[in-house]
Amino acid sequence: MRPSGRTLSEMRPISIETGITKHAEGSCLIRMGDTHVLCTATIEDKAPSFLKGSGLGWVTAEYGMLPRATNTRNRREAAAGKQSGRTQEIQRLIGRALRAGVDRSALGERQIVVDCDVIQADGGTRCASITGGWVALRIAVNRLLRAGMITSDPLVDHVAAVSCGIYAGQPLLDLDYAEDSEAGTDGNFILTGRGRLIEVQMSAEGSTFSRDEMGQLLDLAEAGIQDLVAAQKVAIA
Repeated sequence: MRPSGRTLSEMRPISIETGITKHAEGSCLIRMGDTHVLCTATIEDKAPSFLKGSGLGWVTAEYGMLPRATNTRNRREAAAGKQSGRTQEIQRLIGRALRAGVDRSALGERQIVVDCDVIQADGGTRCASITGGWVALRIAVNRLLRAGMITSDPLVDHVAAVSCGIYAGQPLLDLDYAEDSEAGTDGNFILTGRGRLIEVQMSAEGSTFSRDEMGQLLDLAEAGIQDLVAAQKVAIA
């Protein structure tokens, strides 16, 4: 039995509320169980300098966690004067994941920055950020389309992410913190709505895993991604 009482293949409750902030071109609050992330998308009229004259756009991301998102207060990274290595790794992951679902030539020479701020953390914050970040990105792109600033949709597919792992010898879908902190194997799976793989991060945390176990986790992830994509579709309907 999982600490939460869920079945092995059961996702946490998912909700995505859009229109959370007044000023951002796209915004949502995604809740995956007790993990809550505010995602906003900002459209900038020019692409980064390294893309000047290329005709290509860019999507990037920034990630942060509020001081009391966890059970103890974390010092603000701005107060420390630098981002942690973990923060930099996660925001690069979010940016890579979202760009995989974008036709950058259709976006034109502009940049969209997706900010993901963790309000409350209970495992899977990077996965929630990617899933909610895509919704904020979708809303911002819709605004460009309505305004006639772009003529074709640059978003080629949904992008979503979910964690899976082996806990107490059993493969589990959508780990919360209690499971993630004790899992023998931990993985993050990022897929498109059509089931194409974007990125897989897997590591053994104290015990190795087999090829068969990796396949079981991927099967769980594919099912979980479909639940997340369904929630995305409801949010942007």
